[in-house]
Amino acid sequence: MDPVHLLAAPLAAAQPPAGWHQVGDLGVALLLSAVIGLEREFRQKSAGLRTHTLVGAGAALFVVISKYGFTDVLVNSQIRFDPSRVAAQIVTGVGFLGAGLIFVQRGSVRGLTTAAAVWVAAAVGTAAGAGLYLIATASTAIYLLVMLAFPLLTRHLPHSATAISPIVVRYLDGRGILRQVLTVATGQGFVIDEVATQTLHRDGQAGPGEGQPAPQVEVTLHVHGRGLVDDLAAALSELDGVEAVTAGDVNAVGD
Repeated sequence: MDPVHLLAAPLAAAQPPAGWHQVGDLGVALLLSAVIGLEREFRQKSAGLRTHTLVGAGAALFVVISKYGFTDVLVNSQIRFDPSRVAAQIVTGVGFLGAGLIFVQRGSVRGLTTAAAVWVAAAVGTAAGAGLYLIATASTAIYLLVMLAFPLLTRHLPHSATAISPIVVRYLDGRGILRQVLTVATGQGFVIDEVATQTLHRDGQAGPGEGQPAPQVEVTLHVHGRGLVDDLAAALSELDGVEAVTAGDVNAVGD
């Protein structure tokens, strides 16, 4: 018997036929990835319970197929296989999926944490599909520790006083609100590095003249200071005439 056949025969004998054991692998992957998805769903992220559960279960299915789906071809002495080859492709595929969850909005990056959660869900599913239940469960526990306990820790860390955060305020034009916005920002100890404004129009709403759209102004402030940008945003949103405030605090806990 040639060396290739000697390698293939033990592999074929070691692999049991597909059955309820593999269904159990998928069930464990589904359960653990759903736990990750529930945390994202609770935080109302774009990728929630369904996305993470499908990613985890799908990764487990790929591993099960890679482990048990090709044992019938080992009767050919010219065939050998590596069960890890599909698992390597899972990493690449989930990388593309995670990239679609990351976007930049008004100078701040969003979706990084959710993309990382999808990546972890795929890893947990891969471990479950490989039968590594203890590792998969421990990884899920580590995820929950990072997502639930670490934010409590980071709130007590000192904030950077020099990191610049963007904050966007939309308000009705012609009421002198910009002066109030600047006064509130500096009054809370923030330094304003840059101010950019643009005029907006709301079609179909009466403005100063009959039948004219009511103009709005959107101002983008780039600020830094030791305070929390979220607190500044809350204060600005209470100003009369301010219609919307969007903050991107670089010191805030990740999404």
